[in-house]
Amino acid sequence: MTTKTAPTPLPEQARPQRRFTVNMRQSGIYVAFALIVALFAVLTDGALLQPQNISNIIVQNSYVLILAIGMILVIIGGHIDLSAGSVVALTGAVCAVLTVQLGVPWWLAVLITLAAGAVIGAAQGYWVAFFGIPAFIVTLAGMLVFRALTLTVLGNQGIGPFPEQIRTLANGFTSGYLGNVGLGPLGGADLVSLLVGVAVVAGFAFTQWRKRKARLGYGQVVDPFPVFVLKIVLAAAVVLAVVVQLARFRNLPWVLVLLAVLAMGYSVMADRSVFGRHVYAIGGNLQAATLSGVKVKQVTFWVFVNMGVLSALAGIIFAGRLNQAGPTAGTSFELDAIAAAFIGGAAVQGGVGKVVGAITGGLIMGVINNGMSLIGAPSERVMLVKGLVLLAAVAYDVWTKRRA
Repeated sequence: MTTKTAPTPLPEQARPQRRFTVNMRQSGIYVAFALIVALFAVLTDGALLQPQNISNIIVQNSYVLILAIGMILVIIGGHIDLSAGSVVALTGAVCAVLTVQLGVPWWLAVLITLAAGAVIGAAQGYWVAFFGIPAFIVTLAGMLVFRALTLTVLGNQGIGPFPEQIRTLANGFTSGYLGNVGLGPLGGADLVSLLVGVAVVAGFAFTQWRKRKARLGYGQVVDPFPVFVLKIVLAAAVVLAVVVQLARFRNLPWVLVLLAVLAMGYSVMADRSVFGRHVYAIGGNLQAATLSGVKVKQVTFWVFVNMGVLSALAGIIFAGRLNQAGPTAGTSFELDAIAAAFIGGAAVQGGVGKVVGAITGGLIMGVINNGMSLIGAPSERVMLVKGLVLLAAVAYDVWTKRRA
């Protein structure tokens, strides 16, 4: 009996390497984000990049970013969810009733609220996946039903205040356990926040190096090493710049820590898990996915369950931030989340999109809102710019597909 030996990997110099090119379909969103930030930094005389303002952008848009993570998976799967804003309002109301009126411990109330979001997502997912009703119709009906239930639960009035722990999750900051460290002309900054930033950069560089090494082992085409290093350096510079500014203000917002965990977890799930690949397969070609043995109904069902849970989490965060659950909460949140997903590179037909891209799209919307507010632009002009940005993003996606 003979044994096969694995072929000896070629040295990196002997392997194919792609030339220095920029994939504008994948990288265009990040280039656009950088240009928008630079534009508003100039128009606001640097106020946009001040530590407090950066913190405000993150905290004020956290619930939209959470919704965008769930919405990108729904859109990749070839569906849409118009009920997310109403679910945010209803779950915020449920959390308020549990904590304020019934005196349920805050952690138990949070778990019950997340479970309620899962039930809502399961109800909608059943009609879409197993009954065959288009998601547009199901979630449009859900938008009306859940808004009506919110008014019923709240009695057309706000309920608050929330427990301190929930308010801290929405508006609080990490404690300076190790004190501050001097940064020369920048002043003092929280040492723990800086160490977290360095750890994130180191982890990102390590994972990218491992991915490059794996591709080289399989003989795949990779970027030249100087280009690879340049990409790592640019990403590290952006992360550290944001962390330094946050560390100079009031340390890292807790909601940013939550967003980082969600972004990393869902990115791994979407890119490397069987479930994530099945979602892409369903959105890319439903017939081919069905013939390949993908359990289309079950995957679609769980995508909507996940959307319900993330909508409930966004509802808790939003209500905690306002310290009150109100009947008008969540209005148009689903439109912001959908816009974030499409601006972040999701395809209208499904099958294309990245979690990081959706978060970047949400940040673009947040920067536009914040920047135009700083320069005193009227609300109608803000809506005009956001609409044009969304139209340009979708038009760009269609144009790149036609070129391909």
